[in-house]
Amino acid sequence: MTALQIRHATHPEQVPGFDTAALRRHYLVDNLFVHDTISAVLTHHDRIVLAGARPATGPLELSTWPELRSEYFLERREAGIVNVGKPGTITADGTKYELTTGACLYAGRGTREITFEGSDAAFYIFSAPAHTNFPTTLVQPGEGNRLELGDQQTANRRTIDQYIHADGVRSCQIVLGVTTLHPGSTWNTMPAHTHDRRTECYLYFGLPETERIVHLLGEPDETRHLLVADRQAVISPSWSIHSGAGTSSYSFVWAMAGENQTFTDMDGVDVRDLR
Repeated sequence: MTALQIRHATHPEQVPGFDTAALRRHYLVDNLFVHDTISAVLTHHDRIVLAGARPATGPLELSTWPELRSEYFLERREAGIVNVGKPGTITADGTKYELTTGACLYAGRGTREITFEGSDAAFYIFSAPAHTNFPTTLVQPGEGNRLELGDQQTANRRTIDQYIHADGVRSCQIVLGVTTLHPGSTWNTMPAHTHDRRTECYLYFGLPETERIVHLLGEPDETRHLLVADRQAVISPSWSIHSGAGTSSYSFVWAMAGENQTFTDMDGVDVRDLR
């Protein structure tokens, strides 16, 4: 496991003074999936940990980091884990789970041992503090709450698989799912919105190596953008919009943690009001 990278919380008034390098340093997580290791970033926005496990030549065990002051990673945390690579397995406290591409495993607080396997698998881990326990649960693509939204004429026809939410897999505070853009569609989450009570992170995957996402962030009247590649993540503080368009279709894991789990608790922004 690599060292835990720490990202401190930022104030929206800082953003106008950030150049491209500063925006990427604060909000882009660009090196999660390194062969044969587990890489992680902790953001002080809602104390979220983003991690990537890439067991290329053998099993990888998720332990913990000194900065968390815990005996094991999920001692006081929970996690939603999505396989963004080819099929692989996760063993959690002795039980083995088979994850196809896009499948999600929820691991509850108190899960002591987690091991990743699969030479071409890539496991994205979204973790938040938890004050109660829920059972470890596997959800394959299509087994959660599936929504079909958008329209081809507005280039945002997409399939949303809601996995961890109040009416699905239960958690303490994580809300998580996977959105897949249909061929020919490129826009995600438009109209844009903010979540004043939650931090949200996007992990883009299924994007060809030669293509990019133009991800919008910042306050609605002071937006900035990041150019994001395959298997890179973006941290969106509660005051920031999170939306974007790609140069091809793609998928992304959206995950939130904060004060509540109400999926519709968001503040929409009219496209005409974006600046």
